[in-house]
Amino acid sequence: MFILGNFLMAVARVLDVLLSLYMWVIIIAALISWVRPDPYNPIVRFLYGVTEPVLSPIRRRIGVLGGIDVSPMVAILLILFLRYFLIASLMDLAMGLR
Repeated sequence: MFILGNFLMAVARVLDVLLSLYMWVIIIAALISWVRPDPYNPIVRFLYGVTEPVLSPIRRRIGVLGGIDVSPMVAILLILFLRYFLIASLMDLAMGLR
């Protein structure tokens, strides 16, 4: 069973890193949106291409509140919830299987 425990621990750590990276991508995309970026810039296109599939459904459900787009904040809160709940649960399960 220790092999399954090690596998779950590795999955949890990789997911934690990926969620952290995605959170920073959302933060960078939100900051860049304040300065009216060039839409043809490859970095801007990458950031929007990666974040819009997550932010647009949130934006459709919540909308824009008082002219402020809160979808990045909601997405970051969801990522933090996943990190604190899902990752911690996977790590606890992995420790129990060792």
